[in-house]
Amino acid sequence: MLTSDELVAADRLIELALAEDLGPDRDDITSRVTLPEEATGSVEIVARQAGVLAGLPIAARVFERLGAEVAFEMLTRDGANLEPGTAVAALSGPLRTLLTGERTALNFLTLLSGVASLTRQFVDRVEGTSAVILDTRKTLPGYRLLEKYAVRKGGGTNHRMGLHDGCLIKDNHLAGRKSTHPNESLAEMLRNVRRELGAERSIEIEVDTLDQLREALPGEPDIVLLDNMPPDTLRTAVRLRDELAPAALLEASGGVTLETVRGIAEAGVDRISIGGLTHSAPALDLGFDWSDRATA
Repeated sequence: MLTSDELVAADRLIELALAEDLGPDRDDITSRVTLPEEATGSVEIVARQAGVLAGLPIAARVFERLGAEVAFEMLTRDGANLEPGTAVAALSGPLRTLLTGERTALNFLTLLSGVASLTRQFVDRVEGTSAVILDTRKTLPGYRLLEKYAVRKGGGTNHRMGLHDGCLIKDNHLAGRKSTHPNESLAEMLRNVRRELGAERSIEIEVDTLDQLREALPGEPDIVLLDNMPPDTLRTAVRLRDELAPAALLEASGGVTLETVRGIAEAGVDRISIGGLTHSAPALDLGFDWSDRATA
């Protein structure tokens, strides 16, 4: 189910999408000049390839925003596995409204179902290991809440939502810090950050080398992001963590693919974050198919 914040984000994006399509006069020229105002009909939204569904409640809200009497029956739910030919929704109402909302509704569904489907593939690849699959902030501007919702529907886990709700000290933060605190070790920096943030905030630090990991672990970070490390190096990192700071979680990231994710998970890391879940997920093909019940 969408949260209240996600519903607000969906409504904002739906309004922007309809404004793009209908212009300042809110006009669908083609439907207006080809279809009688009183014509009604029925359609089904149908999967044309296998995948995982996400965004169905958002598609329904598109037609609510158009203001006409469209009956939108959900035939399955977000998170469901789809096969080619699976009908996910049945719609009936004014033909003009059905066609006006078609592309906007499908744009949300194909995008979000693509994210959910790719996420499920990664989750399936690490099944049986202790690693969880996480998203990142590499999302379409404005779509972050919805894309992260789709990640959850695919079985993944959300990383921080933004800069406002999580402390992740990355390489550029470290470079900037070094310029103002040249003699401070990573462990000392982490202790200083902990004093600033307090115990209730999680602190994560990115490292590129095992030497950086050794330097950081005594500062007791909650999470260490291991950037672009091959599985052999990750296994050494796990041993170092177990020796120096067993409570810290290890997160692998950087260039993770469906071909490499299993080996990364088997190295013993706790988390694997993948920007491609959102920035490179191919759209899932869904169609807007007229049913035999369509009438004029």
